[in-house]
Amino acid sequence: MNEEFDTVTEEITADAETAKAAAPEEIIPSMKEFEDQISKSMHKIEEGTLVKGTVIGISDTEVTVDLGYYAEGIIPLEELSNDPRFSIKADVTMGEEVSAVVIREDDGKGNILLSKKDADGILSWETLKGYRDNKDVLRVKIAQAVNGGVTTYLLGIRAFIPASQLSLTYVEDLNAWVNKEIDVQVITVEEEKSKLILSAKEIEKDLAAKEKLNKISHVPVGQITKGTVEKLAPYGAFVNLGNGLSGLLHISQIANKRLKTPGEVLKEGQEVTVKIIDVKDGKISLSIKAVEEKAEVSETVEEAPFEYTSGEEASTGLGALLSKFKLS
Repeated sequence: MNEEFDTVTEEITADAETAKAAAPEEIIPSMKEFEDQISKSMHKIEEGTLVKGTVIGISDTEVTVDLGYYAEGIIPLEELSNDPRFSIKADVTMGEEVSAVVIREDDGKGNILLSKKDADGILSWETLKGYRDNKDVLRVKIAQAVNGGVTTYLLGIRAFIPASQLSLTYVEDLNAWVNKEIDVQVITVEEEKSKLILSAKEIEKDLAAKEKLNKISHVPVGQITKGTVEKLAPYGAFVNLGNGLSGLLHISQIANKRLKTPGEVLKEGQEVTVKIIDVKDGKISLSIKAVEEKAEVSETVEEAPFEYTSGEEASTGLGALLSKFKLS
């Protein structure tokens, strides 16, 4: 009997130990973790403090934010953004992290009243300075036409684009630009004056320069074409070749005699026949001296084929010409 009892006791003890080993160990927070939780729950946030939280609720009139404190944060619709195009349902998502400034510790309902647009104002200016310094290209949508230019919003801050900075060409109707999306760069950031100025013209200038390099890369050395003298200089003349291109006619390439000034034989507006003798570093070099008698003359350089064969049977294709340029 005693043996049976001992056997049953051993089995019960073994089962209990097995169950204990299989059960997950209860995790008891440390005293420090308790203290941190209590500190968070009792901590008071002063007005004007910049805080971060997670969006846990979105309605038509406000956004609710979990701040990890004794109360939730509430951002009213009017405190979300300065951008008149802002949409609480389209521009705020559940779970996103937001920064906001404490307006009031208690909104009357036990919540903390917050302003996201005030936080945007604090945080955005430093980011805008970085955009300016790095010459970042940014996409914006024109919001309104005003006296002397148009306005838009960047990082929630109202920005001004002067009419002179909208395009390389003269802008006559500013209203025609409203609701257009354009690429801009930040050119002026003055936080103390709430002054933010953008420019689309600078980007157009860069694109125009790259386009010009691309056109030049298509110009075949050896072509003979007509052009118009657009400017005289002590060292030569600049000749308009058409298609937005011009080349330098050095004084040594104007005539078969020594000239003191290009003006001895040329004048501005005069039509000349020139030969393209070199294309290098984005510049076109020309010569009148090198034009052969009875040579076939193109009206403009844009009529030229993209390949040519010189007298030495050396063929230059577009790929070789493009390899001379860096269009970055």
